[in-house]
Formats: sequence, structure tokens, C-alpha cells
Amino acid sequence: MIYDIRHVTRFDYGNNVNFARCNLRLKPIHWSGQSLEDYRLTISPSGRTAPARAEAGLANVTRLVIEEPVRHLVIESVSRIVVDRLIPIPAPTDPTLAEIAAQARASRDPSPAGPAYYLFPSPLIPLDRDIADWCAIDLAPDRPCLEAAIALARRIQDEFEFDTEATLVDTKPHDAFVKRGGVCQDFAQIMITGLRAAGLPAAYASGYIRTIPPPGEERLVGADATHAWVLLWCGEQLGWVGVDPTNGIWMAGDHIVMAIGRDYAEIAPIDGIVLGSGAQQMDVSVDVAPVG
Repeated sequence: MIYDIRHVTRFDYGNNVNFARCNLRLKPIHWSGQSLEDYRLTISPSGRTAPARAEAGLANVTRLVIEEPVRHLVIESVSRIVVDRLIPIPAPTDPTLAEIAAQARASRDPSPAGPAYYLFPSPLIPLDRDIADWCAIDLAPDRPCLEAAIALARRIQDEFEFDTEATLVDTKPHDAFVKRGGVCQDFAQIMITGLRAAGLPAAYASGYIRTIPPPGEERLVGADATHAWVLLWCGEQLGWVGVDPTNGIWMAGDHIVMAIGRDYAEIAPIDGIVLGSGAQQMDVSVDVAPVG
């Protein structure tokens, strides 16, 4: 699949903002099963941009500095990306969860793609005994890894309600777990909590998913959104495998990875500091359009 992706973020400020310094993680990374063909970033009004080293995780970071007073700011990111990714097929010969945990502990890979980096709790995804016990039902140590991963993802999909009013961006995994509701970020965080509690390397993936309109209806431009799911490291041979607990499916041809980290804080599409007073309103429009 070839996708054209347009991600527009608009900030409207109650009063002039005299200075802003932001990190933009809007350029999709190169990752297994996908390649970036073209990318364009537009800032209005114009600001100073420069590549920045990713503080953590796997992300393309652009530093944006605004030094002139502004009341409105529009950040437009346009990508063309090719996705050629097979759907994983669980097999009895897959490494078990116990084998994966042992391999991860023995890993000497210090890079952001190494499994050891994703073994432990992170600031937004702390250890939680209630979630760990609930997830452990699907995470028996002798169970093959792919079978266990999709079973847990599908149980989250079955037992939790997708509800955009149930949580906020800073809702803790435990609160979403108790409510049995939330959005993709919440479901990914709950699954990661359970996997890490079982000694397994689990990463937070941020990006896009192709949405298909109901039969007979046109696809609405700008109606898509950023998406979040889970990557589980499945040993040296299988590597990182994506699973989507919101939809109970594997990461495959409909998923586009933008960034990977331990949790959302490491790979938020936009963060930074703004010096000004008054209210701020942010509107985001995302369009994921298959080419042809």
C-alpha cells in the first residue's frame, strides 16, 4: 500500500505568544515493513526549524522555534509512505514468553531498538498489580509469544469499551483499567503494563491506521486521527511484532509507524514550551489516503 498522509495541527492563542520552542515528531520513521518516499513540513507563520536528536525512543525530531509574536500557529506535515508488511501467523514453534524474557535480559543491545530498554516501567506506564494480574491470564510463561500477544489484545478489545469521553491524554493506565473504557492510548498502555509485568519487552507505537468508511459512504477528508498500539519483542528471529488492542488485530498493511518509545511522553507528536498568557485551543486534522 502507498499512503499520502496529511497531519495539520492548528493552535489559536487568547493573547500573543512571544516565544515558543517545540519538538515536532511528525515525520514517520523508517521501520520494518515501511519506507518513507517523501516528506514536507510547513509552518505558518514561519519559524526556525532544525533537526534535533531524539531524546529517547525511535523518532524523527524537528526543533521549532518561534521568536515573533503570534496569535495563530499552523503546523502541516505531509508524507508519502509505502507499507509492505505481512500479517504475523502464530505457530507452535514460536519462542515462548519465558524464552523471550530470558533473551531480553541477556541482550547487550544498548540502542533505542534493543529489547532491554522496554523491559521496565516508565513514567506514564508504571507497574500496576491489578493490571498485571488481569493480563497474566493470557501470559503463561510456556505459551508461544504470538499466540499470547493476540489473545491478550483481543481480550482487551472484547472487555473494554472505546469511549472518547472516558479518559484524557494524561489519564493513568490504572484509571482507564478500572473504568473498562478509553481510547487507543489507554488500551496500549494497559497491554504494555501487563507485558512488562511479565518480564517482556513492550514498546508504545504511535502513528496512523487506515480507516475505511461504511459501505456507500465517502471517506471524509481530515476525519482520521493518530493511533497507538503495542510492539512486543519476540526474540532474535521474529524481532518486534506489532499488535493493536483497540481493534484486536496485528500491525500490518493498514498501520503506519510514526514513532516508537517507552510511552507517549517520549514520542508525543508535538510538545514544548510556549511563553504567553490567555487560553489556548488546539485542533488536529489527519487524513490517511491510499494512493490509487
